[in-house]
Amino acid sequence: MKSVRSGYVASCLLAVGCSAEPSLTIYNQNFAVVRDVAPLELKAGVNEVRFAETTAHLEPESVMLLDPSGKLELQVIEQNYRNDPVSQELLLSLFEGKTIGFVVKEPMKPDRTVQGKIIRSGYAPHSQQAMQRYGSRYSQSQMMYAYGGGSANQPIVEAEGVIRFGLPGQPVFPSLGDDAILKPMLTWKLQAAKDAKLEAQLTYMTGGMSWSADYNAVSEENGDTLDLIGWVTMDNQSGKTFENAKVKLMAGDVSKLNPGSRFDLDRAQMAYDSCAVGVRSGPGVVERRFDEYHLYSLERPCTLRDRETKQVEFIRATGVSCKKVYVYDGLNVDWQRWRGYGMENLRRNEEFGSASDTKVAVLREFQNTKANGLGMPLPKGQVRFYVKDGRQLEFTGENVIDHTPKDERVRIFTGNAFDLVGERRRTQFKVDSSGKWTDESFEIKVRNHKKEAVEIRVVEHLYRWLTWDITNFSAPFNKSDAQEIVFPVALKPDEEKTVTYTVHYSW
Repeated sequence: MKSVRSGYVASCLLAVGCSAEPSLTIYNQNFAVVRDVAPLELKAGVNEVRFAETTAHLEPESVMLLDPSGKLELQVIEQNYRNDPVSQELLLSLFEGKTIGFVVKEPMKPDRTVQGKIIRSGYAPHSQQAMQRYGSRYSQSQMMYAYGGGSANQPIVEAEGVIRFGLPGQPVFPSLGDDAILKPMLTWKLQAAKDAKLEAQLTYMTGGMSWSADYNAVSEENGDTLDLIGWVTMDNQSGKTFENAKVKLMAGDVSKLNPGSRFDLDRAQMAYDSCAVGVRSGPGVVERRFDEYHLYSLERPCTLRDRETKQVEFIRATGVSCKKVYVYDGLNVDWQRWRGYGMENLRRNEEFGSASDTKVAVLREFQNTKANGLGMPLPKGQVRFYVKDGRQLEFTGENVIDHTPKDERVRIFTGNAFDLVGERRRTQFKVDSSGKWTDESFEIKVRNHKKEAVEIRVVEHLYRWLTWDITNFSAPFNKSDAQEIVFPVALKPDEEKTVTYTVHYSW
């Protein structure tokens, strides 16, 4: 049987200029999965292969190199990832302790070369990701070395009989041979059972790439419908340009460990249904369900240049029914102040919950349904609202929505109403510690200074204890949850109404 040593082939292949288009799946959590092609021409035995078309934020442990046909048994004996392309700082570090030439340029004088010994290069030896792997203390020491105060990151050179911080001139380096690299690079030792020529499938995860969704909603000044336009913004800070790439965007909360952490217990939670047909997707974007998430695929290949931000429209819907909701939530509790108080103390404290607010919140609410002109999964993103003022658009508020499946309600806070006012005050407080009960009464006033009628939802939080009963009330209310009730109050123009209630807590 031929040994590995006797079968060793001293061939070094540089896989560049791939014939096939790369494909990307970008996640909205600052990472991506890259699928590329590495053309290989292997001899039976051990081969050394270089691939110089990777990103600068590649996760080496995620790399997979496979024969897509499954015909060749391809064994990776060793893999090395280098992310230190040749730079002046790197070369200085490689020649620490050695003497090289420096070209000195002076005004009105011919250039001259002096010899200098590099005592310290000032080069930062590790990437941020590498530093995070080994804990905060190591990271801090390396950051201090690279970016510390004073002259910690300056080179030190001995030239012309003196030691100086900084370089005496432009350094001139000897040749490094084949070990120098110009781009981030993967190097493999591959064991091949036979001679083979193939286009291997290379898959890896990388940081430095992200995408986000943004929405622009436009409505008439007094209308109850809006037009919704959605954009996806792709940001490439990976250190690599992807030419004519097939791009997919993954929406959902995928569990991803942070660099240096192996104990991230977050789990993906959003399980969306398949796409409905009630909304017209933007040009060139197709959505479909994938596992517990949703994929948005760009129909045409696109080029994502390094350090480039690219936007593509992915949704356009018109005539979406959307109503304004006014909410007065008058309770104003500084929870930081009451931090450390036990519930036994809070339920007896008369001052707790006595402060109030006067603002009435404005929310925009619509149903993400096919019947309402939508009905497709909406990725998490920022929504900006505009109102038409004649032919011009005026900005009226913005906020963020979470990943929203179809057939769910979207409710967005956009600001506070100018012409609506609330007023809340406590009118009675009684506590019987021996009887284990507390009674509390409130008076809430809401005023409408608009020219049209409105409904204000008065929200009251029953915050003192879990067991309660409304013993007296002046208007009907709805129970929202175990500790919240809502009074819907209809107001005519320039009308004021008062709501009163008493709550009895027992324990």
